[in-house]
Amino acid sequence: MARIYRIPVVAALIEKDGKLLICQRKAGARHEFKWEFPGGKVEQGESPRAALARELREELGIDATIGREITRYEFNYPNKGASLLLIFLEVPRFSGELRNAIFEKIQWERRENLPSYDFLDGDLDFVKRLAAGEF
Repeated sequence: MARIYRIPVVAALIEKDGKLLICQRKAGARHEFKWEFPGGKVEQGESPRAALARELREELGIDATIGREITRYEFNYPNKGASLLLIFLEVPRFSGELRNAIFEKIQWERRENLPSYDFLDGDLDFVKRLAAGEF
């Protein structure tokens, strides 16, 4: 049996005018065209907040204020040797002009409409709960 280990992944909830920022993965990327919240893997020696600030600079060109942790949970993709530790963090403020550096599309969407998007499997439960007003 393969060794199971957790890979910490951070995701940002950036809200503006009652809408959240969501991003679609590019063609040819792993899980192409799936929707997600911006963020990425936490590097060795990096805190989740520092990782999210770095990822948002790289992906969107913004300097973000990282707020409270909204939730965290483990998710296992079938037939993978590692589980993901998904950490969702609030981003109450950011500075800089939002630019799309790596995604197919980025867009602002209302919480209640999020379940109509084809999100990554690891985000599906969170998206349903978010749309239902649990967070």
